[in-house]
Amino acid sequence: MFSLNVPDTTHLIIAAIASCAIAGIASAVRALSLSGAIAAICVGFVIFGWGGYPGATALLLFFLTSSALSRWGKRQKAALTAYEKGDQRDAGQVIANGGVAVICMAWIAIEPMSVTPVAALLGAIATANADTWATEIGTVLGPKGKKKPIVLATLYDGEPGQSGAVSWQGTAAALAGAALIALTAPLWTVATLPGTLIGVTIGGLAGSLFDSFLGGAVQVQYRDGVTGELTERETDANGRENPIERGQTWINNDAVNFFATAVREGQRRK
Repeated sequence: MFSLNVPDTTHLIIAAIASCAIAGIASAVRALSLSGAIAAICVGFVIFGWGGYPGATALLLFFLTSSALSRWGKRQKAALTAYEKGDQRDAGQVIANGGVAVICMAWIAIEPMSVTPVAALLGAIATANADTWATEIGTVLGPKGKKKPIVLATLYDGEPGQSGAVSWQGTAAALAGAALIALTAPLWTVATLPGTLIGVTIGGLAGSLFDSFLGGAVQVQYRDGVTGELTERETDANGRENPIERGQTWINNDAVNFFATAVREGQRRK
C-alpha cells in the first residue's frame, strides 16, 4: 500500500532513469517519435516521481496496452481514409493523453490525503485509455459493410475510424479500458473501495463518450481530394492539401482528447 509523500532525491533519480529507459525503448521500437519520447520522459518523471508505483502502474498500463493495440490491425486501419492515427505517438498525442494526469499529480501533492485528486488522476488516465481502446478495437472489430457506426453528435451514420463515430464494440472496449485503470485504485491508501473503482470506470467511459461527441461536433475534418471521403488527414495521397469539410481548424484530435479529459476531471473539483 502507498501513501504519497514528498519524494526524496533518490526516488526522483530513479524516476528519471526509469522514464528515460522506458521512453528510449519505446522510441527504439518506433512506438514513440523523438518528440513523443521527450514528452513521455517529462510526463513519466512527474507521474513516477510524485505518484510512486501506484501512479507508474496506471500510466504504464495505459502506455503498454495502447501501444500494442495501435499496432493491431495495421493493414485494416491503413486502408481507412478517415483514420489518421499511426502507431508512433508524437509529443502532441503524449501531452493530449498525459497532460491532465500531470496536472492532477500536482493536485495530489497539495492534498495528499484526499481521495478526490487520486480519483481525478486515475479518471484522467482511464479516459485516455478508454478512448484509445475504443478507437483501436472499434476500428478493427466495429461494423462492416452496410452496417455503420453512429456519429454521436448527430446520430447519423458514420464510417469506421471517423472522429465522433461510435459502435457497441468500441464502447465495450472503452468500458474495459477504463476498468483496467480503475483496478489500480487499491494501490492508493486513500482510495475508498468500491466507490473509487466504480467512479473511475464510469468516469473513464463517460470521458471517452464526451471525446466522441466533441470529435463529431467541433473537431476539424477534411474532404479527401482523392477518395472524396471524410478524413482527419490534412493532405491526400498525392500530398495535396485537403479542403476543410467541417469543424474548427485549430481543434484536431489531440486537442479534443486533452479537452475531453480536462473537462471530465474538472468536474471533480466541484
